[in-house]
Amino acid sequence: AWARALGGAGVLEAADVDALVAALAELRDEVAADPERLAASPAEDVHAFVESALGEKVGDLAKRLHTGRSRNDQVATDVRLFLRAEAKDLDGCIRQLVAELVALAEREAATPLPGYTHLQRAQPITAGHHALCYAEMLYRDAGRLCDAAARLDESPLGCGALAGTAFPVDREALAADLGFGRAAHNSLDAVASRDGILEVVFACTPALVTLSRLAEDWIFFASQEAGFLTMGDEVTTGSSLMPQKKNPDALELIRGKCARVIGHLTALASLQKGLPLAYDKDLQEDKEALFDALDTTRACLTVTATCVRTARYREDRCRAACVTGHLDATDLADLLVARDVPFRDAHHKVGAAVAAAEELGCVLADLPAEVRAEHLPELDGLDLAAELSVDSILERRAALGGTAPSRVRAEVDRWKTVLQSWTA
Repeated sequence: AWARALGGAGVLEAADVDALVAALAELRDEVAADPERLAASPAEDVHAFVESALGEKVGDLAKRLHTGRSRNDQVATDVRLFLRAEAKDLDGCIRQLVAELVALAEREAATPLPGYTHLQRAQPITAGHHALCYAEMLYRDAGRLCDAAARLDESPLGCGALAGTAFPVDREALAADLGFGRAAHNSLDAVASRDGILEVVFACTPALVTLSRLAEDWIFFASQEAGFLTMGDEVTTGSSLMPQKKNPDALELIRGKCARVIGHLTALASLQKGLPLAYDKDLQEDKEALFDALDTTRACLTVTATCVRTARYREDRCRAACVTGHLDATDLADLLVARDVPFRDAHHKVGAAVAAAEELGCVLADLPAEVRAEHLPELDGLDLAAELSVDSILERRAALGGTAPSRVRAEVDRWKTVLQSWTA
């Protein structure tokens, strides 16, 4: 692209441009076939390697290619090209994980599951609703990557070391030749700024936080104490000592690797703090943190997709957990509200009924007639067993955003449409 730009600026003859472009294409193919050639080269960096390798193909013409540019604007351009490609690839990984969550939600649309607040059982939900919660989170995480990629769609090439190029290069045409939407308008900013790196790694960070939260939920769900979920052999291991163990190692590693990416984000922000304009060698340090953050995020997304694909809910355990602990108390209050009892009064009445049920060792639907008459006279004649069944509780929450199986199935259909149109 730079050779063509120099040709357009009258710095190179058309024949020289053609020779350079052909030699560069040839060199690209050679290095792609043998990447070790780069590692074995005595050149200072990739730029010096390219110039030396070109010299072997086109002689002194290779020395003219660096006219009007710097390694500074080359690196800044390469980083942006790389980040845009990586953001697209990570977006694809998130899409695949969301697709697995949608498939899980479809399969478990009606499976009851205890919902928690403060790690205390609160109300029944469905496993499908739980899965789609993480689909929503990940969709926003993908949006952050998309936003970052849009701001990276600006070419620094032709900005030189810091002050711009002295040759009449058409930088807008050059940007288009490289696949950018526009050219950078300030040479100092173009070569000195790495906020794009920071933003992409920031976009990775909430995605990893999302995965860490999913991992935490499922580690508990798969425990013997809960027993709601079984994990596939692909993502679990046994104990080196205890034969009965099935440890959720993959989920634990995902939870742990979230901290690793947060650490890289902190390092990158600290690295860029207080750097004077324009370019400083400090910025070489950003690559290790960037590459590892991207590799870690990609690996975690891929492994989580495997976890979701191989997970199976145990409906019997899930349903049994929904009928203990008075998870139907809120619905009992709603039934009172439907009989014209103000909600605050209903809340108080149900609290007293729960205390009575606790004392008697029964569920709310099984309160003796005399206790019901004392605490819940407004519900006389109502079939509490039917009204407070797990399935009835779930299906009442069919409004948009609710956990009802019918709503989950409608959301699954919506997500299938989203996935069909999802493009990076």
